[in-house]
Amino acid sequence: MFDVLVYLYETYYRPEACPDPEALIRKLSAVGFEEEEISKALGWLTDLAETTSEFAERYPQQTAFSFGMRIYAQQEMDVLGTEAVGFLQFLESAKVIDSIQREIIIERALAVSDAPVSLDKVKVIVLMVLWSQGKEPDALIFDELFSSEEDDSEPRLMH
Repeated sequence: MFDVLVYLYETYYRPEACPDPEALIRKLSAVGFEEEEISKALGWLTDLAETTSEFAERYPQQTAFSFGMRIYAQQEMDVLGTEAVGFLQFLESAKVIDSIQREIIIERALAVSDAPVSLDKVKVIVLMVLWSQGKEPDALIFDELFSSEEDDSEPRLMH
């Protein structure tokens, strides 16, 4: 599923640029994705759109600028892990995401059948939430989102 999501992110500048669902399914199949992967990814994206809409309706705009502290439930910690929670806190403190986007990311991570969800997958979820809202992170954050756990085998150099 995550490979399909990354492909969509890399191929289509905005979600509106995607072809209609039937044409998209044909294109993804032609590229080599399996039907089950495609179905899961498109279902996940549909649920993302519904979740985003629900959050936008449910919470007033000023909660997007909340200065409260988020306490994670044990189930959330089991799925996300401390590394992903720290990453979400970093993104929020850097003003890449707001508190509503954070909650959407958490909800979408909980919807993934894998537990725990790896940091790489959480990064894809963050990218997809921002992509679905037409927001693009700046270059440094973009690099951080596209770096993987495998890239961390060598320490990063600070210049």
